[in-house]
Amino acid sequence: MIKTMLREIIGFAIVTADLPRLVAFYCTVLGFATHGEERSIQPVELMRLGLVGTGRRRVLSLGRQTVWIDQFEQAGRIYPADADAASLVFQHLAIVVADMTQAYDRLGGVTSISNGGPQQLPSASGGAQAFKFRDPDGHPLELLQFSAAKMPDAWRSVRPLQGQIGLGIDHSAISVADAEHSGAFYTACGLDVGERTLNQGPAQQRLDGLEDVQVDVIPMVPSAQTPHLELLAYRSTKDREEWAVRANDVAATRIVWRGDAAELIRDPDGHLHQTEA
Repeated sequence: MIKTMLREIIGFAIVTADLPRLVAFYCTVLGFATHGEERSIQPVELMRLGLVGTGRRRVLSLGRQTVWIDQFEQAGRIYPADADAASLVFQHLAIVVADMTQAYDRLGGVTSISNGGPQQLPSASGGAQAFKFRDPDGHPLELLQFSAAKMPDAWRSVRPLQGQIGLGIDHSAISVADAEHSGAFYTACGLDVGERTLNQGPAQQRLDGLEDVQVDVIPMVPSAQTPHLELLAYRSTKDREEWAVRANDVAATRIVWRGDAAELIRDPDGHLHQTEA
């Protein structure tokens, strides 16, 4: 039973098998800033995550958004090699950029999810330019440049700091098996449903690196609207059985929320949410 409402996203927690390597990637390639030195994860938080042993954390930021990079003494599973954009374990962070060409050129030899570089999505799918790729641990990421006509108000006055390719994190997108079921779950958690789109066509196929893509995209918006959550419901016949992540698995990205109590929430598809009072 949910004990707390999801009021505001205050950060994202990414699990790594190699803390220095992943911090270096986010700072050197993506321009994230570090905040403080490496620190230990407190035992009370580890207990809430269902973990034993110790954990280490570095705190990073891009614009106004915060990312924790966590490594645990008892390592979990590596990111599943066969997980694609339609897999239920899939979850990406969308980084807003002001200049897609400049941002893409800075990525160098990353592992691409998208085929053929950045893709221009049609107006029906939002009209943005987007490119999906993986960090060194396999976590999916997306570069996102909004069209001038559809730039959300939250990003209109934001400019990148020196050395950064991104303005900040717009949302985290998660793959779900049933849009209505997941939508009802998140509505019960206090989120509002945003404007829904059906993304399809050649550009979406190249963006996701998949064939015959039809995906319902449903924004779930907290009272503090940026960042927000997006549900990706792929209309696919592929076997999308839940990959039950544990909190120390590399694929177990957690969205960290401000709520009424401190707890760990698992959604209908196994995605993890950590709430802080």
